Amino acid sequence: MPYSAEIIVVGCGNILFADDGFGPAVIEALGEYSKENPLPDNVMFIDAGTGGPHFVFSLPHDEWKKMIVVDIVQFNAEPGTLRKFDVDEIPEGSYENVHSWPVNQPLHELANQCEVMVIGCKPERVSAPDVELGLTKSVEDAIPEAIKMILKEIGVS
Repeated sequence: MPYSAEIIVVGCGNILFADDGFGPAVIEALGEYSKENPLPDNVMFIDAGTGGPHFVFSLPHDEWKKMIVVDIVQFNAEPGTLRKFDVDEIPEGSYENVHSWPVNQPLHELANQCEVMVIGCKPERVSAPDVELGLTKSVEDAIPEAIKMILKEIGVS
């Protein structure tokens, strides 16, 4: 199986729409971090791009113990603010796939199999449908803290 690990960290988002690329940017930064700082063998990092719901819907494995979804989340905070959300806390309608189907339910179902959480970053600007490469400064500045949060969740402090 291609996603065979106990802990899966999934970065979701579209790099073409400004801050929507936060999840993939965090996964890329974790890849760079891991070159100098070896991470546990039981952890896998996936840049899911806009296919995040596909991973959540159809690829669960019996060996998964934890899934950490990294994405932007609309919540009441300043842009660049990070927060760990349990599945039950995901604001209604704030976490949807490109077809506007809420992802909350599949995450709830997956949570019956393994621990599921979302490391969410409040976006400053999502440019869709206009293409705008690159994160805003507030969201880019949140990447190092997001990495610290993920490292803590995977048992590396």
